[in-house]
Formats: sequence, structure tokens, C-alpha cells
Amino acid sequence: MANSKRKLFQKRRLRVRNKLRKVNAGRVRLSVHRSNKNISAQLIDDVQGVTLASASTLEKDLGLVGKCTVEAAAKVGELIAERAKNAGVTEAYFDRGGFLFHGRVKAVADAARDAGLKI
Repeated sequence: MANSKRKLFQKRRLRVRNKLRKVNAGRVRLSVHRSNKNISAQLIDDVQGVTLASASTLEKDLGLVGKCTVEAAAKVGELIAERAKNAGVTEAYFDRGGFLFHGRVKAVADAARDAGLKI
């Protein structure tokens, strides 16, 4: 019986996350979620189990609601890096989840790096 797309995605997400946890113990995680209409990023402290900062195209002040382009993803990356600095975070590890490091997901990571967040 063939696996569904959802099961394969969850398998891939757990595989990526577990490998990153082993290598980057104690660091903050920059987690990205992409849908067809929006993209969001969160800085998560797994030790304490809290979200330190977040950014999304769903925020009204960005004016990008429903626009999930590479340019919108880059703005989310810049915003999450700015909010990371305000939260006192200088470095994090990038958790792409089950998504390929390509296109919009890559744009978030590159924009965060350019804005000063060490990934």
C-alpha cells in the first residue's frame, strides 16, 4: 500500500528535525511553515518550550495577506531576524520541516542571514 503525501511529509519533517536536534543542542530553532497562500516563521526555544518571536504574511501591517511569493518570504525573513535581535537571539538553526530548501523556504533563510541572524 502506498504512503499518502501527508504521511511522507510527516516522515520527512521528523527525520529533518531529529537530525538537527542532535547536532544543534541548546540553540534556538527557526521553524518555517509554508502553505499555498501564506508563509510563517517562528523562533522556538525547545528547552523551555516557548516561542520567542514569530513573523508571517498574515500580519496586517506587512500588507502581504494571501501573497506567498519569494519577495513576501524574503520580507518575512527580514522581519523574523529583526524580532530575533529584539529578543536577544543572535544565532539559530534552520528547521525547514518537511519542505525542500528551495524557493520560498530558501528566501526566508537567505533574508534572515542577510539581516544579521546567524543560521
